[in-house]
Amino acid sequence: MSSKLPLYLKIQQHLLAKIQTGEWCPQHQIPPEEQLARDFGVSRMTANKAIRDLVTQGYLIRQAGVGTFVTDHKAESSLLEVHNIADEIRSRGHQHDCLVVAAETCNADDEVSMRLGVRLGTQVFHTLILHREDGVALQLEDRYVNRRHVPNYLNTDFQHHTPNEVLVAACPITVVEHVVEAVLVEAAIATLLGINPQDPCLQLIRRTWSKDQLISYARLSHPGQRYKLRSSMHTGG
Repeated sequence: MSSKLPLYLKIQQHLLAKIQTGEWCPQHQIPPEEQLARDFGVSRMTANKAIRDLVTQGYLIRQAGVGTFVTDHKAESSLLEVHNIADEIRSRGHQHDCLVVAAETCNADDEVSMRLGVRLGTQVFHTLILHREDGVALQLEDRYVNRRHVPNYLNTDFQHHTPNEVLVAACPITVVEHVVEAVLVEAAIATLLGINPQDPCLQLIRRTWSKDQLISYARLSHPGQRYKLRSSMHTGG
């Protein structure tokens, strides 16, 4: 934590770290202003500003005469649309970065051949990328791509361009299929996401087509405490 930061931002970083790591869950009551002021050696007005800003941003909620509590402030994505996760994160005023765990060519196993619509053993592209929001793991993207339709996929610098950007540019999406499940992930995935294997995850299975060609199959795993999906539909009448 930089000593050059304004004092109220130091308090905010402390509070956000507790919230974003899950140490403070929704409905958790945070320390009162007086205690934060003492702990950080600042005035109560400075502590008040730190809390007030996080209330405005939706991380905290005040209850008059009771205290200040953590809200259910989860990253949100539309279930009916396909968005670039880096753009989603930046739209919230936060920083996106990623860890490329794997970028390789592999042979399609039973599941991949079925999901991607290719013969068993067909060579396909595979990427495993951990997306982070302000340094906190938000999504593990496990993706398989039909190499016939996107032959240059693995030439991408995934530190600067997400798979979504590459696929949309090469093969504009015309059809998308989403299947959502609440799951417990294996230990290796839990470790990457920074959670316990017993913690629930929201897993989105996504397949995308360009015209009549099945282009990509992805399994997107999100810590349940940090992410939610939204769907809305307009009907006539």
